[in-house]
Amino acid sequence: MSSSTTVAHQFDDAAQQKRASTLGMWVFLVTEVMMFGGLFTAYVVYRSLYPEAFAQASHHLNAELGAANTLVLLGSSLTMALAVRSAQLGKRAGTVIGLIATIVLGSVFLGVKAYEYSHKFHENLIPGPSFVFPGSEADHAQLFFSLYFAMTGLHALHMVIGVGILGTLTVMAARKRFSAEYHNPVEIGGLYWHFVDIVWIYLFPLLYLLGRH
Repeated sequence: MSSSTTVAHQFDDAAQQKRASTLGMWVFLVTEVMMFGGLFTAYVVYRSLYPEAFAQASHHLNAELGAANTLVLLGSSLTMALAVRSAQLGKRAGTVIGLIATIVLGSVFLGVKAYEYSHKFHENLIPGPSFVFPGSEADHAQLFFSLYFAMTGLHALHMVIGVGILGTLTVMAARKRFSAEYHNPVEIGGLYWHFVDIVWIYLFPLLYLLGRH
């Protein structure tokens, strides 16, 4: 596949197109940092105001499942990096395998998260009229779970979108749309996936580990 067939009409050459698309993804990721940053800031502020309630509430999260999911996402970052490297070398099979492995690991993460959500539902820890929490810190504990579901739910939504993106890239790779000369979509997809993984690296200790002991 010649690079000329993959250059959009608004660009002078493939190098300019790659720089523009990479810059566009980085700009997008900056806006994502701002969005998640607001939630992280709210969490830190409220945790400093109600440390006891947040510590008690965090004990109702399954740290073992959270740790397992962290390992799953770290593994998915590895398989995504391998997919990108295979794409750079023009290895179609390696690209497809790496992308599929990343999709599988991402799906495992979402499955575990769905199980956790279901467990919280049965424990009546979903914020709202049916929320039940023992002790005198119920209101502040509900605030913790409101932030927990907002932050992990937004992260899970990004994971779902990421799985969809990787699925599209897998089909394109299988159809020989990428080569050693043109593979930027895989690299861009990798940037997005690594960002989502990094967000979880911060979510896990803040929500599951901080104050447990």
